[in-house]
Amino acid sequence: MANTSSASAAPSGVAFALANGSPVRSAMSIFNLLGRVAIVTGGHRGIGLEIALALTEAGAVVYCLDLAPQPDQDWLKVKNFAAGLPNLVAQGEVQKGRLEYMSCDVTKQKETWDLVEMIADKEGRIDICFANAGMLSGAEALDYPAADFQKILDVNINGVLYTAQAAGRQMVKRDMAGSIILTGSISASVANKGMHWTAYNTSKAAVVQMARSLACELGSKKIRVNTISPGYIYTDMTKAFLDDKPQLLKEWSSHNPLGRLGSPDELRGVALFLASDASTFCTGSDLIIDGGHCAW
Repeated sequence: MANTSSASAAPSGVAFALANGSPVRSAMSIFNLLGRVAIVTGGHRGIGLEIALALTEAGAVVYCLDLAPQPDQDWLKVKNFAAGLPNLVAQGEVQKGRLEYMSCDVTKQKETWDLVEMIADKEGRIDICFANAGMLSGAEALDYPAADFQKILDVNINGVLYTAQAAGRQMVKRDMAGSIILTGSISASVANKGMHWTAYNTSKAAVVQMARSLACELGSKKIRVNTISPGYIYTDMTKAFLDDKPQLLKEWSSHNPLGRLGSPDELRGVALFLASDASTFCTGSDLIIDGGHCAW
């Protein structure tokens, strides 16, 4: 079953209301992901796992891909939570999403392609790709070791491209419309005050431009490509970095008009928007979710 946009898949909007006498609620249904299959890299924890759960709650089968050979107990608790969600009904059929885990090193192109192909063959489709795996470290710009710089670029740029390729190849193979979402950052648009993150900032700027380029190239193939660019989000990784730096936490919080860091769950809405038929005319866009950080 090919994935089509809401324009042809379901009645919606004012035009339908004016043409029909039978009212149908459609505004919320465009976020429905029942029957769809997603991959989320970096899905073992943090933002990746938060988004994976959101997609699952909306009805998708979601494969979390990450480096760990096996998921940890926290991930398994989230899987069990998802498994206990109430069933959903679509087109008269009882359905529900589910979470799966597979080990993957996104810096290995062929292995990433093959793994995603295996998932697509098993499930019969790939509709959504959330290329989220990434890493962050800092160093003085003039002394940045070449190997450290290259490692960040390899994960944050090459890994994102290989993931997008893997999903896009399966969408094209099955002649399916799809949504590819790349994790960018406000660091793609502004330099982080006081942080020596030249490699990271460079990589995220590349990801945002990559998404624009892929969107232009893949639009004719019914594949949309966008980026989500978070500001400072209080994940477990951020927590570990900031817990012994209370002054830095206060400073980062002061960098946006809301005066606080974001929470991973505050990215759920934008992820569902881009993954679903709610955004069928959105491609090549960078959605900045930063509490207003870049407005100053």
